[in-house]
Amino acid sequence: MIDVKLKAQLPGHRNPIFTIENSQKDHIFFTGGNDLGVVEWSLKTMDYVKVLLPVQSSVYALHAPTFGKNLLFIGERNGKVSVFDFEAKKVISILAFHLKPVFDIKSSERLNQLYTASEDGSIGIWSLDTLEKIYNFQVSDQTIRSIAISPDERHMALACRDNIIRIFDLDGFVLLHELHDHSMSVFTLQYSPDGSYLISGARDAQLKVWNTMNYELKLNIPAHLFAINHISFHPTQPYFATASMDKSIKIWGTEDFKLYKKIDMTKEASHHKSVNKLAWSRYDDYLISVSDDKMVMVWDIDF
Repeated sequence: MIDVKLKAQLPGHRNPIFTIENSQKDHIFFTGGNDLGVVEWSLKTMDYVKVLLPVQSSVYALHAPTFGKNLLFIGERNGKVSVFDFEAKKVISILAFHLKPVFDIKSSERLNQLYTASEDGSIGIWSLDTLEKIYNFQVSDQTIRSIAISPDERHMALACRDNIIRIFDLDGFVLLHELHDHSMSVFTLQYSPDGSYLISGARDAQLKVWNTMNYELKLNIPAHLFAINHISFHPTQPYFATASMDKSIKIWGTEDFKLYKKIDMTKEASHHKSVNKLAWSRYDDYLISVSDDKMVMVWDIDF
């Protein structure tokens, strides 16, 4: 039995919050949305710390690599990616390539590269050493909403607005598979921690589980009432969480794919608008959620 309690409700944003990212410091996390600023929060004090930096447009993506330099990459609606260096305490570079919104940012430690996905349907590849663009390639004529990197950092999965999931070889960016089973735009995907399967969520409210041996469909789950915005695996426990436009968060088993807990307004204080992004914190195993309702919520999950 999983017990969930609302640990803290953190106001401060004046507009919808689209994204959240953990810091390299366990108790610190960042949020971004329509406020034209990236906000820093502390789980020690359960409070706002500061506006880390102002931005020129809405923030759709945040990424803090867990290796190398202590950097935060901020993907904006205007297509630019700002690089904030915590040692220099300032933006040290602007990655300018995309002309439309950047929706996701991921990195590879093995290749020491950064990847940016945009509404323009392309992927940008950047050196984490020099912050220079290495390469770019066109994936689709429609939006790429999400990037997932396999645990062995050999494959890149892309969630696309044209309902297709595309799997690329991360070394040569060769297209390996196209997965067509979603009936609407694919919003989110994540590889399981052991790399044995890929799980995807879409506007069609379905979760789909794909065997990574051959990328055949393993399971379909009618998971939510409306679009699934995000999937997040717990770093150590055998569970993953999903966030939906139906205002709910659900916690599922990673082995049996059973629904173990639903968090919504029918049972406890929760978000009253679309839940957009989730993050499992390394600090006390909290689950953090952000929403169109302008609230950050911190959940204490007792497994």
